[in-house]
Amino acid sequence: MPILVGTLTEPNPTPPSGIPQPADPGRPEAVWIAPDGTESQLTSDRELHFTLDSVTGWGAAPISLVADPHPRGGTRVRHIQPQPRTITWPLRIRATTHMELVAGWRDLATRFTQTRRLGPGLLRIMRPDGTAREILAYYQAGFAGEPGQGHTWDTAVLSLYCEDPYWRAVAPVSTLYSNGATVSYLDPYLTVSPSSVLGATTAVNAGDVEAWPAWTIVGPASQVQATNSTTGEAFTLSATLLAGETATISTDPPTVRGPAGQNWTGNLDWPSAVLWALQPGLNDVDFAVSGAAAGTQITLSYTPRYETA
Repeated sequence: MPILVGTLTEPNPTPPSGIPQPADPGRPEAVWIAPDGTESQLTSDRELHFTLDSVTGWGAAPISLVADPHPRGGTRVRHIQPQPRTITWPLRIRATTHMELVAGWRDLATRFTQTRRLGPGLLRIMRPDGTAREILAYYQAGFAGEPGQGHTWDTAVLSLYCEDPYWRAVAPVSTLYSNGATVSYLDPYLTVSPSSVLGATTAVNAGDVEAWPAWTIVGPASQVQATNSTTGEAFTLSATLLAGETATISTDPPTVRGPAGQNWTGNLDWPSAVLWALQPGLNDVDFAVSGAAAGTQITLSYTPRYETA
């Protein structure tokens, strides 16, 4: 009996002409900026090390819920508290000789472990569209090596501790409010106009979560009241600033400094004063300045913060 033999056709990897090819999706790039300013590319093909495809912990910030039992059953959430995050970042280090591996391993370890002495470093993620976000992080663990490795290649599974779980923009945003004086349109100001006056205005927080601003006040002024009408929170600083003198107010951490750096925290209207945050999106704010004249200015600066990288 004859045997029927079919023809095996290999799949053609080249699609027919006329079918659009998928666009290159691009890939994120990552850099570690050590506390001493040294930068290490984590995703470059030109380095001894590269990132393995198993990064975790760079999504939404973790939270803790505090709930009370409810008489009718279940619970009621009383408080929601963002928690610090831990980012796991695996790196593969490979070399052509053992001593090249040792040198690269030691150098990279130093760039991370110096956070113990010098404070946090910065993990920065850059997207194909040119945008970037970063987060402050401390090295916690990871340079222990892996079993069966260590000759010409090894793996460091880094654990990076972030006390503030939110990512932030690379550069702060600043808005200048003036009392009729001509001001510069140059950076770093976001919206600057020589016709703007102190009073009711709108501040825009481009981030996903609250942003904690800072104010720089240039005299003359005798009292400054800052109100966020969106939240109903306000504070009043009662202190005399002569023409050209500067006071600074920070909300994170809460501090008030006079022209000579003196502590002016006691000049706020405690206990009702609230050094408020900017909510995501539009914020209706109002600056009422007593004793203002030509040259009086307030600069509001903040860094947008985000849930994810």
